[in-house]
Amino acid sequence: MSQENVAAQEHLGELINTGKLDRLGEVFATDVVDHDPAPDQAPGVEGIIAFFKTLAAAFPDAQLTPDALVDDEDHVCLAYRVTGTHEGDSLVIPPTGRKIEARGLQIGRFEDGKIVERWGSSDELGILKALGADVAPVER
Repeated sequence: MSQENVAAQEHLGELINTGKLDRLGEVFATDVVDHDPAPDQAPGVEGIIAFFKTLAAAFPDAQLTPDALVDDEDHVCLAYRVTGTHEGDSLVIPPTGRKIEARGLQIGRFEDGKIVERWGSSDELGILKALGADVAPVER
């Protein structure tokens, strides 16, 4: 099962990099649980598709590059880099034309070759600062 999961993870990267976001249901289960959703992200695969469409609108040339991939029988852990140019309107600030590079980590739990649970972390604050947004971490 592990090779099937790795292949699905690699397919996810291909779909993101080629902008075929409406096909993310090929990799995510319909009722996937995203443990780290974006603010106001809807549940399930539709919420994940909407998130990636927002990202693609802000960074039309966005590319996800895997740096490391580790798997076991049910999980795939991916350390990645995302690059892009801020040319779209869908963030909290107008397009800046600035290029970004950020790192992230995703862990997916798979069943039948699809991601059913997802945990992730990326440097969203770093991206906004690189774009010149006046942001500060939230105190807890």
